[in-house]
Amino acid sequence: MSEEMLVMHCSPTLAGLKTGNLFSCSYRDREEVLGFLRHWNTTLREKGIRLIPLRFKNGKALIYVYRPSKLNKDFRDDGVCQLLAQQGYCTDSCQQCIVRLIHKLRESAEFPHEIWLFLGYPCEDVKGFIENRAARAKCVGCWKVYGDADKAQKQFERSKKCTNVYQKQYANGRPLTKLTVSR
Repeated sequence: MSEEMLVMHCSPTLAGLKTGNLFSCSYRDREEVLGFLRHWNTTLREKGIRLIPLRFKNGKALIYVYRPSKLNKDFRDDGVCQLLAQQGYCTDSCQQCIVRLIHKLRESAEFPHEIWLFLGYPCEDVKGFIENRAARAKCVGCWKVYGDADKAQKQFERSKKCTNVYQKQYANGRPLTKLTVSR
């Protein structure tokens, strides 16, 4: 696991454009991954970023990088709360929801599709994905769109542009701490 992976997979979150990102990485030593996460949690805490492992399985770690302030805002939406409750979550706190998500990821062979709410994807798109079993999307980019396709396309482009800019800046020596926006 490396800083470069954070830049490659999490630039929109680091830039404050998105609530969260997920990425998977191979590992040999679980403690090394946890040490990396502790380091970056300490380093990026003042910028409003949190990194947690959601699952360790078959030599792969699933890492969640997010902005707790954005997640709290997202989870105050009535539609998001309703969808999470339908999926078995207690929506009293974001931390409780994350703990429930971790349990679902570890206990079930099926991937919990509501995970996309934790990344800030539109509720109508997550709901549409679940109800349509991933079929009949209006368009596909970073996620499958069932609601406002034009708005989603603009978000896809912003995310792609952000990632490209961040990767170039990182390659040119700009440190991750300077790339991460305070929000």
